[in-house]
Amino acid sequence: MILYGDYHTHTKYSRHNHGKGTILENASVAQNKGLKQIAITDHGFNHMFYGVRRKDIPAVKEEILNAKEVTGVDILLGVEANLISSDGDVDVVEQDFEFLDILLMGHHRMVKMTNRKDYIDMMIANWFGSPYAPSKERLNRNTTAFLKALDKYPIDVITHLNYGCPTDTLAVARMAKEKGTLIELNGKRINFTDQELEIMASEGVKFIVDSDAHSPERVGECNNGINTIFRLGLPLSQVVNIDKLPKFAQKR
Repeated sequence: MILYGDYHTHTKYSRHNHGKGTILENASVAQNKGLKQIAITDHGFNHMFYGVRRKDIPAVKEEILNAKEVTGVDILLGVEANLISSDGDVDVVEQDFEFLDILLMGHHRMVKMTNRKDYIDMMIANWFGSPYAPSKERLNRNTTAFLKALDKYPIDVITHLNYGCPTDTLAVARMAKEKGTLIELNGKRINFTDQELEIMASEGVKFIVDSDAHSPERVGECNNGINTIFRLGLPLSQVVNIDKLPKFAQKR
């Protein structure tokens, strides 16, 4: 079994020391670990503390070109976009797709929402609400937001689904399958039950294992997802970056 790529890594462009390393450092670690490809996916633009700034994208692109030349690792430019409304809006605009090779999306705290009501309903309610016993209203609202986002945007990967924002997991996964979106098995946390994962696999949902590295040494550290795959016997044919390179909708 060979891990071909890690598609959820952060750098110093996730601001205020949230991401620790440079693009070259991430790529160098990937090279040393035998990865053929990585994605640089810093936090989305509406994150109030950690978000990458649009004005920095030219510098990101330049550093990617340099790191590719130095290491030989193929590097995709992406973003881990934020869900910013209950209507499924995320913090990318049409012009952003000119530079994106890959689009990740997930729920995060401390994000600028579209309006005060969404801030209360999506941010505050999930921050202070129980992650294990959400109300039916909150669960439905969260699920609907994810389903609408999947319908509106060409999202390649849903990151750490259910972390901080509980949903009807299977409803989101089924919509992801319909839209060609991958469900991430995150290197730090997996917020699905074994039964949910087994049902997803039986229905043909496709997965991707990622590190969610915030420091260079963590790039390629996907054992949490890989161990889950082997423990449950999930089909490797449905894991897009094991023994093969994936294809993403945004890749030009």
